[in-house]
Amino acid sequence: MDYGKGEEFAFSVDSDVLIKFQLKKGMELDDFSFFEIQYQDDIRKAYNLSIHYLARRMRSEKEIKVYLEKKEMEEPVIKEVLHKLKAQKYINDQEYAIVYVRTQMNAADKGPDLIKLELKEKGIKEEIFEIALAEFPFDVQVEKATKISEKFIQKNSKESQRILKQKLENLLLRKGYPFDIINIAVNEKDMKKDVDEEMEAIRFQGEKAYRKYSQFSGFEFEQKMKQALYRKGFSFDLIEKFLNEKEKS
Repeated sequence: MDYGKGEEFAFSVDSDVLIKFQLKKGMELDDFSFFEIQYQDDIRKAYNLSIHYLARRMRSEKEIKVYLEKKEMEEPVIKEVLHKLKAQKYINDQEYAIVYVRTQMNAADKGPDLIKLELKEKGIKEEIFEIALAEFPFDVQVEKATKISEKFIQKNSKESQRILKQKLENLLLRKGYPFDIINIAVNEKDMKKDVDEEMEAIRFQGEKAYRKYSQFSGFEFEQKMKQALYRKGFSFDLIEKFLNEKEKS
């Protein structure tokens, strides 16, 4: 631009904007033309940024919006770009949500409630994610929750039956499974331990408690041991049996 003191750099423009406004040396621009060129160039730059961002993977409309905001694009520019991307079918929240549910269902152990929460955070509307969650049918939810239960039970065999069940239910809740699925999955697995298994579990937990409270003696020691093992989910009868066994050893 020449403001009367010789040529100086004003701003850069995309080649498409250059062609659209037929910009050439010697052209005079009024204020309106100047701002319109800058506005259209911002749109073009934001559009190109969005295309590169989309090249990595599918994105929701909100994800594109947040990305452009971080690039310090103005709200009118972002709206224009989002409109263009939707018109060209580069973004489609319903298709995005369906693919997201399928991916999470096949690649992760998340339940539908957690997936729903993640879709909300990505700006997906309720009527859309309800359609998408149909891709995660009831029987598949039960199957995945049951597999999680199997692994958890095997890994935590030293816990009491009551604590094991509580921890498993909490785990499935955190992973986003609803209560009806949790009840089926937990009941599907035979969590009842025989006497020997439960005795083995209390011996494991009891030895840890014994080391912790070994500095105590008499009634105080006995009370602390009973409280600790009861909190671990063992019955009073089993606790008495363990303490009698420990006393004789």
